[in-house]
Amino acid sequence: MDPCQFLRIVIGNLAIKFSNSTSTTSSTACYCKIKLSGFSEQAATVPIVPTDLAHPDAQIQTVSACFNLTKSDLEKLIKSKTTTTSKSRNTTTTTTTTRLNLKMDVYTTKSPEGCGFGSSGKLLGTVSIPLELSQQVLEGKTSTMMQNGWVLVGERKKKGLNPQLYLSVKAQPDPRFVFEFDGEPECSPQVFQVQGNIRQPVFTCKFSFRQPAEHNLRSSSAMSEPSTSRSWLSTLKPDKDHHHRNRHQVKERKGWSITVHDLSGSPVAAASMVTPFVPSQGSNKVSKSNPGAWLILRPGEGTWKPWGRLEAWRERTGPGSEGLGHRFELLPDAGPIATAMGPTGITLAQASIPARAGGKFSIDVTTGPSPAGSPNSSFDFGSWTGSGSTSSSGSEVGPGSGWWPGLLYKGFVTSSTVGGEGKGNKPVVEVGAQHVTCTEDAAAFVALAAAMDLSMDACRPFSQKLRKELRQQSGEFVV
Repeated sequence: MDPCQFLRIVIGNLAIKFSNSTSTTSSTACYCKIKLSGFSEQAATVPIVPTDLAHPDAQIQTVSACFNLTKSDLEKLIKSKTTTTSKSRNTTTTTTTTRLNLKMDVYTTKSPEGCGFGSSGKLLGTVSIPLELSQQVLEGKTSTMMQNGWVLVGERKKKGLNPQLYLSVKAQPDPRFVFEFDGEPECSPQVFQVQGNIRQPVFTCKFSFRQPAEHNLRSSSAMSEPSTSRSWLSTLKPDKDHHHRNRHQVKERKGWSITVHDLSGSPVAAASMVTPFVPSQGSNKVSKSNPGAWLILRPGEGTWKPWGRLEAWRERTGPGSEGLGHRFELLPDAGPIATAMGPTGITLAQASIPARAGGKFSIDVTTGPSPAGSPNSSFDFGSWTGSGSTSSSGSEVGPGSGWWPGLLYKGFVTSSTVGGEGKGNKPVVEVGAQHVTCTEDAAAFVALAAAMDLSMDACRPFSQKLRKELRQQSGEFVV
């Protein structure tokens, strides 16, 4: 089936300048709160640029906010479309558009490190920009730049700073494959590809448990269950070291694995728990200093090869609230990319999901710095503004260029739902179509989603019992 239709509205190249430069403005930082009709507010810092700078986009290539519109969002917008007719001497032109309102509140603050994330700051002014989406954009047929230039912040005054904000706003189709588990990962469910009301089975998952004597991954060429090479295990701190560090612990959750098969029964991806989940000393919870870990594996040359590593732990996120902390690293297993990255890979996601309510695991290399630390590698705004950045042209390739990890993943990569602790969850997985070139690509993200969901159970306090399905798999052992 074809991917589902999504649309991304991306705001970037933010900069602000004042009509006159003073010591006050030079020592002040700016940030803005970005609001789009029907979506959660986002915040971003805004760099101050010289007053005489005409086109900051040539120097600033950043993405500050991104809003994702689903198919249902687009259908609602299409219903609210408006039609306008314009006449010239010999022709009549009819245009169908839909309008959204983008609002940006710009603040000044003396604390640049806290820009946009606290209550501090003085409102400088507001910018409101109507965004018009054509029928072709809503149908995913084309991209459009809706704003690219300076706008006045607030009302113009005879005397004053009269700040101007530079921003670029673009709408771009972002097709995604959508997969739904028809049961909890530990129940060995089928996985369906979804498009609208059509559901088509594409994978089956097999949850299994290795007995303690079988716990260490074996260097085997067999594809019947996850295994990988000794070279990667040696760089990823195998269970023996982890077990030694926690020899005083009495419980651990270990040995879980899930294998994804295609409809012919061939294994196409797997997730294997390579580091057990154990409570930290003096606690009944898995800590960030000693997380459990999974390897996400893909088939290659008759064996399993590591593709990614997922670590998970329990952490406090606020008064009376806790979350599932996690970090996902990409682990290319051969070639110059692996040599440049070293044994740890590149981190594509690090965040926390509310433990009680659950939430969404996401890899989105759009806002903020990319794994390489280069704004250009996270999202190419340069090709939209015509600045001719090297990252968009691909003229610099290879380790050390500062943006090469962007060749692997750009923009939205994947997301999956994660159930709250003690609650059954049937993960829904979205994968950017540009990141799927074969069945194994999609299967790897499905396996990652399953591991992420199972990590919520693996990190549950050891004073609480696991859900029945996991207890039946003998998920906890006294050592």
